[in-house]
Amino acid sequence: MALFDEETSRRVEATYRCEDAVRRRRAVLAALRPAAGERVLDIGTGPGFVAREMADAVGPGGQVLAVDTSEPMLALARRRCADAPHVRLEVGDATALPAEDASIDAAVSVQVYEYVADVDAALRELLRVSRPGGRAAVVCSDWTSLVWSGGDPVRMSRVLEAFSEHCAHQELPRTLEPRLRAAGFTIAAREVLPQFNPVFAPETFSGGLCDLIARFVVGRRGVDEAEAAAWREGVRRAGEEGRYFFCLNQYLFVATKPTA
Repeated sequence: MALFDEETSRRVEATYRCEDAVRRRRAVLAALRPAAGERVLDIGTGPGFVAREMADAVGPGGQVLAVDTSEPMLALARRRCADAPHVRLEVGDATALPAEDASIDAAVSVQVYEYVADVDAALRELLRVSRPGGRAAVVCSDWTSLVWSGGDPVRMSRVLEAFSEHCAHQELPRTLEPRLRAAGFTIAAREVLPQFNPVFAPETFSGGLCDLIARFVVGRRGVDEAEAAAWREGVRRAGEEGRYFFCLNQYLFVATKPTA
């Protein structure tokens, strides 16, 4: 996927404020259970919402390391975490984390690994930085599970086909558990986190995704700016007319590093 510029980063930040994203963060943090004094890692922190909440959980006696490949995203995260000096924000890649061996008590990654070309190398890197007994919460989307009805179905199909270029692994949840085991983790829990919007609204997950998709698909697989705009307008109109449906399955895996 193209690097996040400032405009795209702001749009992502707005999407992460919606109740759908808040509900997902609650589920992730409940599964991860960051505790006072722990050293935790946020891989692909984006605008820093998870990092900020983990900072509250670990307290000033703990430390949050939050990494992202995008400087505009990190700028948003720095503002969000400005009052938490125990949060360290760095440019970092999932396959080369800026952390010492066995130094992390708990790690989180939300919608990141599907964008990493060598996801197995990234999981081995996650194992390297995790302490024995350390835990990781990983969320990824099965983009082929997407059911989206709104507007012209032919145009919807064309736009979603163009959008399929946005990540490296469309079906990562289907193979993530064996990949985690191959990296050296054991699986402690797994859970489906559906993003379900039976109505259209800008402040929902799909409402925010609409603008991101409309920007991304222009120039891909024959979709031009006019068609992307018509698709977005068709989705909005379908919502007004009660002809809207959106559901995407995301999956949460909790993994632990063996103690021996």
